[in-house]
Amino acid sequence: MVVPNVRETPLASEHARLGATFTTFAGWRMPLRYVSDLREHEAVRTAAGLFDLSHMGQIEITGPDAARFLDHALVLDASAMPVDRARYTLICTASGGMLDDLVVYHTGEDQFLIVANAANVATVSAELDARIAGFDARTRDVSDRYALISLQGPRAAEILAEHTPADLNGLRYYSAVASRVAGREALLARTGYTGELGFEIYVAPDDATAVWADLLRSGESAGVQPVGLAARDTLRLEAGMPLYGNELTVDVTPLHAGLGWAVPADKAADYVGRKALEEYRQSGTPSVLVGLEGTGRRAARAGNPVVDPESGAAVGRVTSGVLSPTLGHPIAMAYVPPALAEPGTPVDVDVRGSMLRMTVVAKPFYRRADARRQIAPA
Repeated sequence: MVVPNVRETPLASEHARLGATFTTFAGWRMPLRYVSDLREHEAVRTAAGLFDLSHMGQIEITGPDAARFLDHALVLDASAMPVDRARYTLICTASGGMLDDLVVYHTGEDQFLIVANAANVATVSAELDARIAGFDARTRDVSDRYALISLQGPRAAEILAEHTPADLNGLRYYSAVASRVAGREALLARTGYTGELGFEIYVAPDDATAVWADLLRSGESAGVQPVGLAARDTLRLEAGMPLYGNELTVDVTPLHAGLGWAVPADKAADYVGRKALEEYRQSGTPSVLVGLEGTGRRAARAGNPVVDPESGAAVGRVTSGVLSPTLGHPIAMAYVPPALAEPGTPVDVDVRGSMLRMTVVAKPFYRRADARRQIAPA
C-alpha cells in the first residue's frame, strides 16, 4: 500500500517483487527486511549485500570559490582534497552542535558533491545557502538526479568487476571515479556504512532498476542478498559507526562523539563552530560516546539510562543497542561521563527496571581481518 505524502525510491517495485516488508523512514517508504534480518546481516559479513540508499540526499557545490566556501561552511578542509577523493565530515552550528554528518566528494575542478542524511537534506541545504554570502559559489539540491545503490561485503569487488570497466583494485578507500556500471553512467565510490569494504553506485533514477537487477542476478552464485534497513542498522552498530538522530544530534559536538579525528586542528581557514570546538578540545566534554558489551541474550536499547554501579545514579544514556548477530552478545553505544569512559569500566544499564551489567570497550566491536579505519581515512 502506498502511503500519501511518503516518497518512494526508483527501486520500490523491485523491493515489492522481492517480498520486502516496508517501513516509513525520514519520509520515504523503504524496505525494512526481505526474508530475515539475520540472513541479510550474515550475507554482508560473509559474501555481499545490496542496499537501496536512494533516500539519501545530494547537494552540488560549484564555482571558483567552491572549496573555500566548504572550508568555511563545514569542519572539512576541502581545499586540501584531491579530485576524486571523498571525506567524512560534519556541518556544525556556531556552538559546535552537529546538524548532520556528511560525505563530500571532490568530483571535479571547482565541483563537489555533498551526500546528506535523508531527514536532514533540507536543513543542510538551507544552512549552506545561509553561509554562502561572499563566496563565488553555488549550491543546488540535485537529489532527484541520483539513485544510490550500495554493494557491501567481502565478495563485493568480485561481483562488481563483471559490470564495470573501472579498476576496482586501484580505487582507494574513500575515493570515487566516474565510470559505467551495467552499461550505465555512474559515479562509483569505494565507501560504505557496514564495516566491510564495498562500493556505492550513484546512477540516474531511470537506470537504477537495470543496475540493481544485474548485480543481484549475477551475484546470486556468490551469495549476494538484498538488505533492508534493519540489517543495515545492526551492521553499522557492530562497526561502531554513529547514526544521526541516535549518536549524533545538534545537542552534542563531534568531540563528544569521538569524531575529533574528523575536525582538523591545523586547518587554516576559519569555519562555523571552530571557536566552540577548540574550547571543547582544550577543556574536554562533559560526556563522551563509548562502546558497551554485555553477556547473555538481553540487549540494551536506545534511551535506556546508564547507571554508575557505585553510586546507583543515572549518569548517561544508551544511544543504540542490539544483540550482535556476528558476535553473539549484546553491544551498545552510550554517552557517559569521562570518569566512566575507560575501557574495562563496568556500568549498569537500566532495561525496563532491571539492571544489565555491561563493560566499556573500545570501538568498533567488529573489525574485519583487513580492516583499516572504519569510517574514513585521513
